[in-house]
Amino acid sequence: MPRLFTAIEIPPEVGLGLSLLRGGLSGARWIDPENYHVTLRFVGDVDDATARDIMLMLGQVRRPAFDLTLDGIDQFGGHKPRAVFAAVKANAALMELQAEQERIMQRLGLGAERNFKPHVTLARLRDASSRQVADYLAMRGPYRSPTFHVPRFVLFSSRDSVGGGPYLVEAAYPLL
Repeated sequence: MPRLFTAIEIPPEVGLGLSLLRGGLSGARWIDPENYHVTLRFVGDVDDATARDIMLMLGQVRRPAFDLTLDGIDQFGGHKPRAVFAAVKANAALMELQAEQERIMQRLGLGAERNFKPHVTLARLRDASSRQVADYLAMRGPYRSPTFHVPRFVLFSSRDSVGGGPYLVEAAYPLL
């Protein structure tokens, strides 16, 4: 089975707005807009039996649909920036959905994930100076998306690649 993760899809109109933030940063490998998402829980490479158990358990999640807003552009990596992302505005429903998925994965024997920081990766960075990234963020940091509705979450698979897709929806789980 390929590498798995759960996520929230970004609507095309929000993806279009994010795609306008591309460029102006050397050493950036920009994510294609159709691959934008908010990762809820990285699963990794699992065998087929574990993948089936994950799909079954995720099907038992009963959470209400909610709205999300992306608010601000930032970077991971501190003095050695490694990614630029759009931050997700604080949202209790999102945090509860992610926490439930974390509990499911741990019950299935998968290790605990590190701290959850909801975001949409825009670019992965290689050899970008912290000064270049700071300049980029100064120009684009005030970004804010329109609020969008989240009617479902998905289980994505990805092939072992350089990162940033392509991603395939293995299963979709409607929210109430």
